[in-house]
Amino acid sequence: MSRIQYRPTLIAVSIAQLFVVLPAAHAQSAQAALPEVIVTGNKTGDVNAGRTSSAGFIDTALQDTPFSVNVMTQSQMQDLGIRQTTDAMKYDASVNDAYNAVGYSEQFSIRGFALDNASSYRKDGFAIPGDASIPLENKERIEVLKGIAGFQAGFATPGGIINYVTKRPTSNNLRSATLQLSERGTLYGAIDLGGSSADQQFGYRLNAAGEQLRSYVKGANGERQFISGAFDWHLNKQALLQLDLDYQHKSQLSVPGFQLINGTDLPRNVSADLMLNDQPWARPVDTRDTDVGLRFSYQLNDNWRATLAANQHEFKRDDYTAFPYGCSTDGLYPGYCANGDYDVYDYQSVNESKTLRGLQALLNGRFSTGTVQHTLAVGTSNSQRRDYFGDYVYDLAGTSNLFHPVVVPPSANTTGPVLLRRTDKEWSVFAQDIIQLNDAWQLHAGVRRLNIQRSQRDNPGYDRSVWVSNAALVFKPAQNLSIYGSFAQGLEHGGIAPFGTSNQNVMLNPARSKQVEIGIKSELSRDLNIAAALFRIQKPLEYINSANLYVQNGEAQHTGLELSAQGRLSPQWHMGASLTVLDAIQQSTGNTALDGKRSLNVPKLKSTVHLDYAVAQLQGLHLNASWQYSGDKAYSPDNLVIVPAYQVFNLGSRYTTRIGGVATTLRLNIDNVGDKFYWRDATQALGGYIFPGAPRTYKVSAQFDF
Repeated sequence: MSRIQYRPTLIAVSIAQLFVVLPAAHAQSAQAALPEVIVTGNKTGDVNAGRTSSAGFIDTALQDTPFSVNVMTQSQMQDLGIRQTTDAMKYDASVNDAYNAVGYSEQFSIRGFALDNASSYRKDGFAIPGDASIPLENKERIEVLKGIAGFQAGFATPGGIINYVTKRPTSNNLRSATLQLSERGTLYGAIDLGGSSADQQFGYRLNAAGEQLRSYVKGANGERQFISGAFDWHLNKQALLQLDLDYQHKSQLSVPGFQLINGTDLPRNVSADLMLNDQPWARPVDTRDTDVGLRFSYQLNDNWRATLAANQHEFKRDDYTAFPYGCSTDGLYPGYCANGDYDVYDYQSVNESKTLRGLQALLNGRFSTGTVQHTLAVGTSNSQRRDYFGDYVYDLAGTSNLFHPVVVPPSANTTGPVLLRRTDKEWSVFAQDIIQLNDAWQLHAGVRRLNIQRSQRDNPGYDRSVWVSNAALVFKPAQNLSIYGSFAQGLEHGGIAPFGTSNQNVMLNPARSKQVEIGIKSELSRDLNIAAALFRIQKPLEYINSANLYVQNGEAQHTGLELSAQGRLSPQWHMGASLTVLDAIQQSTGNTALDGKRSLNVPKLKSTVHLDYAVAQLQGLHLNASWQYSGDKAYSPDNLVIVPAYQVFNLGSRYTTRIGGVATTLRLNIDNVGDKFYWRDATQALGGYIFPGAPRTYKVSAQFDF
């Protein structure tokens, strides 16, 4: 039996096991399951009344958080047909792609600053490598903290962090199965099982998924398997022990981007489904991720709780690509020839691995000093990261053409022995205090002492200790209105000189950043929230200078306005809207070709609107539509090449009913209804590439809740 035949069979077996193991629970839980299905629509109340600890170490209502935080819930992801973070981030106007290639890792920028794969992606607050697509099957929600997160996360780029919150066991029996068909025949199946013992002492949540990948890009095929478990054990009324673990394997041919024709012009007459990694010897990028989390919390008394948590993530990758780069005929690096020719390189990097371990001890409590109320968190954390890889192969194999592909021979070389190449050790102590000065005023203060030791083979590394802090003043003239002003400091690892520069692989010094922000949040009604934030972020600028050196010089200054609305307009209408206006410029470099120019891959205006309508004439039927707009973006540092603006329309529907006594939700989504060609990503990473957006894509799914 071929592997392609086996993949859908694995999905079918997983779903079949659900019917075999759980028939007895069907009759008992069917009546209770239906309400759960009804609220699998946009659960406005969950978003508006939600809480988050992404903005610190104290669980806080989103309405009272003096930072810009966006949350996407599991039910919203289901209704929009979202299976990857890439699709979820389209609904936040402050987030953009940043070398986000199909079949490779999903990479983003927030407020115009690219996130760091080593520190900007989090699972339950712990850093995890962002070098592969992060599975969503066992995630309850995705939280996006926008802006500097030095206090919250330690070393992190100033754009913010993306935190994935793991699903926990359910009090009642949960039995759910989902099947989806999309793109060129992508077949997806998943199960979600949850429940607790009769005395509620033990709880479990199990998720499994299988996927046969047939991307909209021709030939970018692959497979994915995922399994996870989350377990709660209430040792007694005060003590709770939690364990979660998951494993994902994904193998898919990656899709390279395009370069400029003649080094000056955007490619024309190319299609979004064109595959440049099309050599017969090209192999899939194969990744394996394993994550284990452990958390013990103890309620010391009514006011104080202690928590000890640990997490370990292991990532392994075999990376292969027939990589398009440059035009040696005309001496263009980067850039494609005028006739569409491009050089093909055989890239191989085998047995890469990254291990990231984190440990955190935290004490939360409440106390008073006179008439002033304090909500306090103090703690310490430690993380260690170790990267292993060998000398990669990057050999010129020949020349192909955009319009007339040519087969070229692969390299005869293989990668070198795998060695420990980079080590990060981070230790910190921190404290956060939310001070209730009176009924109307709150002061939020946080401080963190960081020590980082970074070593890299053939580089001197560094050992630094620094303080980072944030502070915010919140004024609540009414219970449903918050006005705040905040200041934050951040610290990030210096960039590593990219391939092709004269100081290739050299690591730059850590860079400090700062942010000021003022904002307003209001609950216009029980089910409708609006928010606005005005901010300015400044950080050292990193770029390739005229001597082909990757340097840290000058400043990137991003000034922006964010507007958002989320909630129910009426019993039938639900709305989500997000708009970001961003003035991102480079300054103080001493180079007139750069000073005052726009930062790269950052639109001045981006917005998205999503509407969901419950059809009164047919109970259970919802129709939805969304519109996404992105302004033009600078592609070259001198701003001579501008990538045009685009807008995309999407349509969808869902219908909740009962089939054979089983609560069933049927969904249909059509993305990019107009089948518009557009450039969604324009990055200077790896020499500079532009990526087209997906063409018209259909997604059909059925969810069964027993």
